[in-house]
Amino acid sequence: MDACTAGGFPQGFLWGGAIAANQYEGAWDVGGKGLSVADCATYKPNVDKRDYKALHGITSAQVREAMASTDTRRYPRRHGVDGYHHYKQDIDLCAEMGFKTLRISIQWTRLFPTGTEEGPLEGGLAFYEDVLSYLRERGIEPLVTLHHYEQPLYLANHYGGWYDRRVIALFLRFCEACFRRYGPLVKYWLTFNEVDSAFRHPWTTVGVCEDRFPEDQREEVIYQCVHNQMVASALATKMLHQMVPGAQMGCMLTRTLTYPLDCNPKNQLLAQRDNRENYMYTDVQALGAYPSWQRRYWERHGIHVDMGLDDEAILAQYPVDFVSFSYYNSMVDSIDAARREKVGGNLATGVRNPYLATSDWGWQVDADGLRYALIDMWDRYHKPLFVVENGLGAEDEADPQTGRIEDDYRIDYLRRHVEAIRDAIDDGVTVMGYTPWGCIDLVSLSTCQMSKRYGFVYVDLDDEGNGSYARSRKKSFFWYQRVIASNGEDLDSA
Repeated sequence: MDACTAGGFPQGFLWGGAIAANQYEGAWDVGGKGLSVADCATYKPNVDKRDYKALHGITSAQVREAMASTDTRRYPRRHGVDGYHHYKQDIDLCAEMGFKTLRISIQWTRLFPTGTEEGPLEGGLAFYEDVLSYLRERGIEPLVTLHHYEQPLYLANHYGGWYDRRVIALFLRFCEACFRRYGPLVKYWLTFNEVDSAFRHPWTTVGVCEDRFPEDQREEVIYQCVHNQMVASALATKMLHQMVPGAQMGCMLTRTLTYPLDCNPKNQLLAQRDNRENYMYTDVQALGAYPSWQRRYWERHGIHVDMGLDDEAILAQYPVDFVSFSYYNSMVDSIDAARREKVGGNLATGVRNPYLATSDWGWQVDADGLRYALIDMWDRYHKPLFVVENGLGAEDEADPQTGRIEDDYRIDYLRRHVEAIRDAIDDGVTVMGYTPWGCIDLVSLSTCQMSKRYGFVYVDLDDEGNGSYARSRKKSFFWYQRVIASNGEDLDSA
């Protein structure tokens, strides 16, 4: 990437957007695709948005029920927004906005239906080759996530998800198929989406159905899953560098930035602990070793993480090339949090911050926190950073007079976060790009609703699965088009 011009974004900055295959593609049973953990996610319109166990927890009985069902209304991620059949139209819309990059993911089960096959399905390989080739044709650099909450259901059922070390080799077989076929088309890759979310929603992230393990062993089980993913990330990075010289691998973190409630030293220490715990995952992937506090925690709590003889050397030798992260909101922690008002945000919860506004979904809006996070992560890792998710979920309604969606609230949110990235760059931070989440409306991860929308592009689909799937441009579409054309100089909403 070229050097930054004074007071602005560098030439070559990767403006774009982000989607995930399991929320976008649909076509859950097309071309021999197997079931993934995402295909078990049900529509939950009335669940408390702060009750993450209710949103993301799953039982063995619910898994069996999902396997026996062909219902796409109860399991909305199975239909997504039918991106499988609309991807060219959607890429054309991204190109019209001027996208320099589009973050997508590859569904493991579209290539390897159970994850255990010796070789990939040609139909799945060809589909993603067509997608990636069309992105290239429209001048858009693909950014590809290998594991975005899309683990094969077979591995969750028969291997205990990432708890079984054999899954590392199966994942690497999938990676090899991707690098071999798509190496000429993809320069930037990510290993695991929001790898830190294993404890918040273990089924989605590491394929662990908690009722299959004794309660007193679950923490150890999830740490073992995390370690296996850390090793897989390092080995995938090694493989990419060997197979596709010049390609770059990144890691991906949910940046759950935590502030102390006040200057009480105990609250300062509590927030510091929260941030260390969040950073642990990227510490391993970017710095190549577990922090000493994590090892001491395992020792104190009698947690045994089985490591192969070469695991520590592998982690040290093959760190990622850049660090990417999602950022939607900040959190507050306090020693008396139990009796204070709580708010949620991106699968985490914290004490309400009185200085911040709150979205309709209870997420507190903090653009300055993004600048803080960028500076802090740059000082910690000294590797290029990439903001690969950010955005405002809202219920968009068309103007009754014009039929247009005047989403000024989204423009205001995004403008402030773009300004925060610009200010962090002025502070000396190297930022590769910015890909707001759900640039095309998607099925929500948590509640599987359509009414929680993030996109610049509206998709005609409701929470019950009714609609034409037609695409249309929101006001934010034209705003972001001007932002990209001006390389971040024109942020005016008019």
